Amino acid sequence: MEAIGIICEYNPLHLGHKKQIDIIRAAHPHSGIVCLMSGNYVQRGAPALLDKSLRAQAAILSGADLVLELPLTASLSSAEGFAMEGVRILGSFCDGLCFGAETKDPEVLRATAQALLSPQFPEYLREELDKGVSFPVARQAALQAMGLQHDTLTHPNDILATEYCKAILQLGVAMTPMTIHRQGNYHDAAPNRENPSATALRNLMLSGEDWESFAPESAKSLFASATLHTTAAAEKAILFQLRTMSDEAFRSLPYSSEGLWRKLMRNARTLSTLEQIIAATKSKRYTRSRLDRMVMCAFLGITEKDIASPAPYARVLALNDKGRELLKSARKIGLFPNVGQWVEHPYQELEYRANTLYSLFATKEEPLCLEQNRRIFYKDNLAGGNTYETEI
Repeated sequence: MEAIGIICEYNPLHLGHKKQIDIIRAAHPHSGIVCLMSGNYVQRGAPALLDKSLRAQAAILSGADLVLELPLTASLSSAEGFAMEGVRILGSFCDGLCFGAETKDPEVLRATAQALLSPQFPEYLREELDKGVSFPVARQAALQAMGLQHDTLTHPNDILATEYCKAILQLGVAMTPMTIHRQGNYHDAAPNRENPSATALRNLMLSGEDWESFAPESAKSLFASATLHTTAAAEKAILFQLRTMSDEAFRSLPYSSEGLWRKLMRNARTLSTLEQIIAATKSKRYTRSRLDRMVMCAFLGITEKDIASPAPYARVLALNDKGRELLKSARKIGLFPNVGQWVEHPYQELEYRANTLYSLFATKEEPLCLEQNRRIFYKDNLAGGNTYETEI
């Protein structure tokens, strides 16, 4: 069976995400749609607003066939690591990869990816970094110095789209990139029904305003009474972790090269709030998202070595009848049917710790959801949706 993959966060799932699924379904009516979705933590270094089980169920009810969990270490990686691990997993059994991009021409994205992989690029990049600018700014400037005049790497969807193309080239997987033109602003804080952003939807849900018109019908009842999760809710727990970490623990953090860990450590031990610590550590060279990922990794106990090591498996979160068939071709990448199944591997303990701590980010009291008690959401053709813990 042909399969089209989507690497996503659905934080939370909105009408734009539903539109992408519908476009794929219309163009490939007989193909399976596989979503590789971040779990309870997302790439910007924050907890997911809604629990992964709810978001996975919403994806299935909105037209996806199979939802897998993008491993924690990939979810908290840079755009490059996020894309590389996603393509590595989906590339083993998906024929295509669909993603949004501000750039309409897929050839521009492919050319940018090829330039990033050229032997000359590191030298150009180093010259720009030596000017003291951030990595994203230096990378775009290096490409322009090489003769590429497109500003591809200044747009959030284009950045990920380019990384997807680059990962496909590096890994040599037989996946066809499928681009969908992304209109509107990915980070737009104002709601836009034609081109909604997850940022705007999160803001509406957190402020108690009307958000339902921006979410698919299939997701509204799931999200309506769901507990929300924010970094602010766990600030004291995060501060406790930062203030009690050893020098070596700071040194081992991901993204802490060039002495950044020392600056973060010093500020964590002298300043009062998390926002003060981040603001004092941030500079033109280091982006806010990089620092947020560092802090989240510190709280969850994730080291640079953990981030660099590919996860040994991807978990199944939700599926329907077609997704069940897709699993037969996906077994070779080490999928486990039960989301709570224990695996004797160091990554399992890291994953278990992170999911246990997730409840600390809840904005209201919620029971601790032990990972081993989770169930796969299975939508069958007759009952419309049942939850199974038995092997699929």
